Amino acid sequence: MLQTPESRGLPVPQAEGEKDGGHDGETRAPTASQERPKEELGAGREEGAAEPALTRKGARCLAAKALARRRAYRRLNRTVAELVQFLLVKDKKKSPITRSEMVKYVIGDLKALFPDIIARAAEHLRYVFGFELKQFDRKHHTYILINKLKPLEEEEEEEDLGGDGPRLGLLMMILGLIYMRGNSAREAQVWEMLHRLGMQPSKYHFLFGYPKRLIMEDFVQQRYLSYRRVPHTSPPEYEFSWGPRSNLEISKMKVLGFVAKLHKKEPQHWPVQYREALADEADRARAKARAEASMRARASARADIHLW
Repeated sequence: MLQTPESRGLPVPQAEGEKDGGHDGETRAPTASQERPKEELGAGREEGAAEPALTRKGARCLAAKALARRRAYRRLNRTVAELVQFLLVKDKKKSPITRSEMVKYVIGDLKALFPDIIARAAEHLRYVFGFELKQFDRKHHTYILINKLKPLEEEEEEEDLGGDGPRLGLLMMILGLIYMRGNSAREAQVWEMLHRLGMQPSKYHFLFGYPKRLIMEDFVQQRYLSYRRVPHTSPPEYEFSWGPRSNLEISKMKVLGFVAKLHKKEPQHWPVQYREALADEADRARAKARAEASMRARASARADIHLW
């Protein structure tokens, strides 16, 4: 979803620099016409000539390791998204889901990472879709999904997207993506995030209906998101940003906290966004204090009028 700032998942160990060993060159015996200082100088040149080759070899090795880590990381993310969709589909039948089914149909040879994959899937289910994954039979490793959503009629009566339902979860994912990418995200990046969550923007989803329609007709129309053309783009490109309603109802710190939970990190892990969120919190506190002071002043003025 989201910026890939980092993704929440298995911590990827940072590559340590490696020093490749080399074979010492043969030592030639000095002749009578050679002086020792010249021999040592020549040896120094030979060693210096070998260094660039070793450096290139080490760089290639580190690049190969970094590429392997990125591929493993992308595969892990893809597996988590596939497992979330698998669990949601299985839940429609209201039948328990076993670990062996998850391994057989989704996880495959990543079985050793099952605890981490299931933990990440559980958090996505909770924060994005409003379901809690519960293991009710430890002996047979059987799981069920518990619906944590408000009753449908209750959700329909609300004027906003309050609560912990799936619509709010999806909105928070989009707001988080926008925030982590510098307060705007290209339309293609939002659709790519939906793909990573296992959704097709224009295909029906049993929780969201048609996701693209929900975003364009509900989130944008209700001013939770702003949608505009990016200037000087040909062919034209469009981007999303926070709408005025999101700026009023949802703090940046709340969204950053949401992102941090998904990635199993603290908000301070993103220092730029964290400083911005702290400034936003301070602005909100000042605005609230001014509003309360204004209300007290008006109340005092009304009381004085009544006394007279």
